Amino acid sequence: MTDDPDRDLPGHEGAAEALLPLFALFDDLEQQAEGLELERRDAEVADRLRDEYAEIDLAARLHASVGAVVELTVPGPGASGASTGGERVRGTLVRVGAGWLLLAVDGRELLVRADALVVARGLSEEALPVGARSVLSRLTLTSCLRRLAEEGERQVLRLVDGSRCAGELGRVGADFVELWDDRGVVQVPLAALVWVHRA
Repeated sequence: MTDDPDRDLPGHEGAAEALLPLFALFDDLEQQAEGLELERRDAEVADRLRDEYAEIDLAARLHASVGAVVELTVPGPGASGASTGGERVRGTLVRVGAGWLLLAVDGRELLVRADALVVARGLSEEALPVGARSVLSRLTLTSCLRRLAEEGERQVLRLVDGSRCAGELGRVGADFVELWDDRGVVQVPLAALVWVHRA
C-alpha cells in the first residue's frame, strides 16, 4: 500500500517539479522581505541613536574625559601659525563642575570658565550622565572663586581679550568678581573671565 494516492496519476512527477520554481519565488520574496525589515530596523536604530546623542551636552563629554589630556582653545590673540584665533592650552583635565573645569598644565592648575571654551580637542567619545557625576560637579564657578578668595593668595586672571591681571580676589557677586591689585579694586565680569590660577 502506498502513502501517496496520487502517485500513479499521470503528470504527478511533473506537477511536483513545476512547484519548485514557485517555492524558489516564495523563498526569494521572503528573503527580500527580511532584508527590508533589517533595513527598516537599522534606520530606526540610527534615528534613535541620533535622537539620544542630541540630548548629550558638552559638560557630559567633559565629565567623561576627567583624567585625559585635552587641548582647549580659548578667546584671545592666536599663537603664530595657528589655524584659528585664540590661545591653545594643553593639559590634564582634573575636575569638571557646573560651568567650570580644572586643568593641570605644567604644574599649575587653571580654573577655566567652561563658557569661555572656543574648541575642545581630545575629549572622550563617552558621555557621563548627570546622575553618575560626583557631588563636586554641582559646585558653581562662583563657589570656586569664593573659595579662592578665602585663601587670600595672589591670583592671575586671564581675560577673553588675552590680557591678564593679577591680585587678590575679593567679593564674588552673581556675575562678577572683585580683584584687588596694586592700584585698588576692580570688578571683573565673569563673562570676561577665561581662567584663574595662582600667581
